[in-house]
Amino acid sequence: MSAKYMHIGIPVTNKKPGMVYNEGGKFWASNVDDYDYKIEYLKFEEGTSFPEVLHRNPHVAYQVDQLEKYIADADSVICGPMEASETARLAFVWKDGAIIELYEEQA
Repeated sequence: MSAKYMHIGIPVTNKKPGMVYNEGGKFWASNVDDYDYKIEYLKFEEGTSFPEVLHRNPHVAYQVDQLEKYIADADSVICGPMEASETARLAFVWKDGAIIELYEEQA
């Protein structure tokens, strides 16, 4: 198994400059490359399908080579796996008391 750090996700209650709206997920997100420390600010809107725990707590995201193996190793699954794009899947899990986003590029 292989994991590579991607970003830290921090939920906010007010939009930051440059955030982009994800209509399907009903949330706003910043570009991680806009911040030196690879921060993804997230503002969830009413009706989002993402669980409340993600609205209130930060997460750390990793790109993984085998999503299912990392999910199996997690303490519990918060949500997912789900399609992030036509070529990627993701899931949010609890592992050792932390929220982890697992992101897998598909071939």
